[in-house]
Amino acid sequence: MADIELISSAFNDHAPLARHYAFEGDNESPPLAWSGAPDEATELVLLCEDPDAPSGTFVHWAVVGIDPHSNGVEAGKSPPGGTELVNGFGERGWGGPHPPPGDEAHRYFFRLYALAEPCVLPDAPSADQVHQAVEERQLASGTLVALYQR
Repeated sequence: MADIELISSAFNDHAPLARHYAFEGDNESPPLAWSGAPDEATELVLLCEDPDAPSGTFVHWAVVGIDPHSNGVEAGKSPPGGTELVNGFGERGWGGPHPPPGDEAHRYFFRLYALAEPCVLPDAPSADQVHQAVEERQLASGTLVALYQR
């Protein structure tokens, strides 16, 4: 399987994410840039999940139908052509980091998948549902991890 390079001008891989992007900050989605999606991809799917959440993996952002020929998304915007699904806060779109006070830094995995065919997800998918939906359809993927602590 091929790799997609996924980067952000707001943070480096496994580095802290600024409070501006957090739930208690401005709750603005960070900018992302990508390259390496295969030409035969029909869509990209973006997932941001926190596996360190006390109640289990928490979905902060799930977007389907992203233009496979796009190369990124600006801060605070929806990815080109994408449909933002309902996050773990019960709201459509980005829901920034919000770990419990006193917790060690949580990890926020931004995952971008290039799919051979469109996937169908519920309006408020769990991280497991996203992983299962993309598992057999993915042509390539990329991961970028941010850290955040209150």
